[in-house]
Amino acid sequence: MLDDLRIFLEVSQTGNLSKVAQQRGIAVSSVARKIDALEASLATKLFHRTSRAIILTDAGERFLPRAKSMISELDDAKDELSALRADPRGLLSVTAPAAFGRRYLTPAVSSFLKQYPLMEIDLHLSDQVIDLAEQRLDVAIRIGTLPDSDLIATKLAPLNRLACASPAYLERHGIPETPLDLVHHNCLKKTTRHLPYEWFFNGFNQNKALAVKGSFRSDDVEALMQAAVAGMGIIHLASFIVSDMVAAGKLKILFESELPAIQKAAHKSNAGIHAVRLPGRSHAAKAQLFINHLRQEFGTPPVWDRALGFA
Repeated sequence: MLDDLRIFLEVSQTGNLSKVAQQRGIAVSSVARKIDALEASLATKLFHRTSRAIILTDAGERFLPRAKSMISELDDAKDELSALRADPRGLLSVTAPAAFGRRYLTPAVSSFLKQYPLMEIDLHLSDQVIDLAEQRLDVAIRIGTLPDSDLIATKLAPLNRLACASPAYLERHGIPETPLDLVHHNCLKKTTRHLPYEWFFNGFNQNKALAVKGSFRSDDVEALMQAAVAGMGIIHLASFIVSDMVAAGKLKILFESELPAIQKAAHKSNAGIHAVRLPGRSHAAKAQLFINHLRQEFGTPPVWDRALGFA
């Protein structure tokens, strides 16, 4: 298809099949077959052919600038990819939720810049959803379910949400046997500006949100985790947030018999940790290079889940 487009442009410029064939060192019939194939794929005649001339049809005239644009974009992409392979350089603007950015993105940025010393990263950490086009950002890390949009998304990891509490809290208040028991416990809830942060457990309460309540709420996941470590109550947060404290014995995962089902549901779910970028940006190749690096750094399963023994 790409070669057919190039021949279409060459024939439109010269108005002569023989000249194009001579320039390419191929038979005139080969040039004609390329034009025929392109017209067949488009279901449209692009040229009027006579014994003395070949000229563009009205459809061919309208298609010409689009063909030039397609060839130009492909050539630019090839040039940029070649440049990346040789010596990637320049600035990338990246945004991410604060907790994930501090814990896992910043170390990955560090290793990326060691590997590509001519690159620069401008990192913005915020729990607000930032408009990439408005703020002219190249890459955003988004956690949860992505809304429909024109963004190009790459899933970096599944999103495992875990219920956890400190050993001290469980010793005082008892260990809930099933997620349904959480309605009788002090649950530390995350507050959000736009959407309610609900506690769902696959296979329980008809897969509807549990009516949990508690004495402490916060829009900051680090504050909730520290409150749980201090024994204030139970949290239900992403595994990347609680992983370190679980490994250190300061938090205990609840409902461990349900973990295989939780992991299976997380892998199938559209929710996850994604890297998104805008299509058509001039930094697209560098952005994808950075995203590929993140996937390699985090691994499968990601490093925070490996620390919990997840497969």
